[in-house]
Amino acid sequence: MKKKAGIIVTVVICLAVGFLMLPSNYYLRKALVHLLPQIDQYEIFENRVIKAGDPKAWETSEEYNKLALPEELLPSFEAYETVAFVVVKDSLLLFEEYWDDYSAQSHSNSFSMAKSIVSLAIGCAIDDGFIKSVDQPVSDFYPAFKGYNGKALTIRHLLTMSAGVDFQEAYSSPFSPTTKLYYGNDLSKIAFGMKEIEEPGINFVYQSGVTQLLAFIVEKATGEYLSHYVSRKLWTPMHAEENALWSLDRKDGMEKAYCCFNSNARDFARFGQLMLNKGSWDGQQLVSESYLTEALTPDTNLRYAEHNEPNHCYGFQFWQLIYKGMTVHYMRGILGQYVFAIPEKNAVIVRLGSKRSDSYTAQHYPDDIDIWLEAGLKLID
Repeated sequence: MKKKAGIIVTVVICLAVGFLMLPSNYYLRKALVHLLPQIDQYEIFENRVIKAGDPKAWETSEEYNKLALPEELLPSFEAYETVAFVVVKDSLLLFEEYWDDYSAQSHSNSFSMAKSIVSLAIGCAIDDGFIKSVDQPVSDFYPAFKGYNGKALTIRHLLTMSAGVDFQEAYSSPFSPTTKLYYGNDLSKIAFGMKEIEEPGINFVYQSGVTQLLAFIVEKATGEYLSHYVSRKLWTPMHAEENALWSLDRKDGMEKAYCCFNSNARDFARFGQLMLNKGSWDGQQLVSESYLTEALTPDTNLRYAEHNEPNHCYGFQFWQLIYKGMTVHYMRGILGQYVFAIPEKNAVIVRLGSKRSDSYTAQHYPDDIDIWLEAGLKLID
């Protein structure tokens, strides 16, 4: 009996190993080795450089680092494993602090903050004439996306996460398409494997695969790698201080555009400042004000499917919330990566770290956000 049981165990192990060794399960082998995503995993991927072609440091405020973070909030900073906190006020660096051997130059993964960068790239491509408008059909670039029930799938539908495709956003399952996007080596297979299953432009359903499709459109429309286009149109004109890295699915492959833009808090803050500047930098309009205004404005005509209510929190790959009566536009990543732009205070707050809250407010944002906004505003006020 014991011998038979041992044979069965051996057969099961051999089958499992054989399954993992299938070329299609490359992502699963990598996921089992590295487990859950972490903020410093860019080293396990191939990367493409986003060059900082004209670096300039932030000018510092006369009040730079004269104030300290509120003592009562420090336990939360520690509990959520914060590695960087930066505040920019009136275009001047007001405050910065780093933890756990991170510095002003340390790379950290943006995770889904990258979605907002892809949105800006779409705006630039429209300004450059590579894309006609946000209402251009996706089929103009990729004919396989024909629309649903006679309604064309447009770039607007992708930007607003109302594409009506079958991508399942799931972070805990090793078999989910989200895990395949992150650890896999063939982004095109996933992006172009999505099926249109309902009418677009009706339901807001957050789907990382949709952003990846947007990135393929940018690449096809411009004829450039996404990283190179972002460097030329945004990163260099914003005077980023350091080169950034965008992780790829394989050597010389495609950017993991829905995530995995690796940079530092100071340079991430430039995207917040661009929001405050209405798309301009040093008198140069990097992305049209009209596009950015629409990108930052939630489309309330969409139904937030998960909560069965109008969408009041998501625009073109950017989030919005109301905090103490103030409108806050922001970029957001799954492990607590945030860039907040607060027009009423002419301020930017950046928080990077390894954890965020699992609890959500009535406005459907993780409630740790209240900590970072309270801390930043106390430094500003």
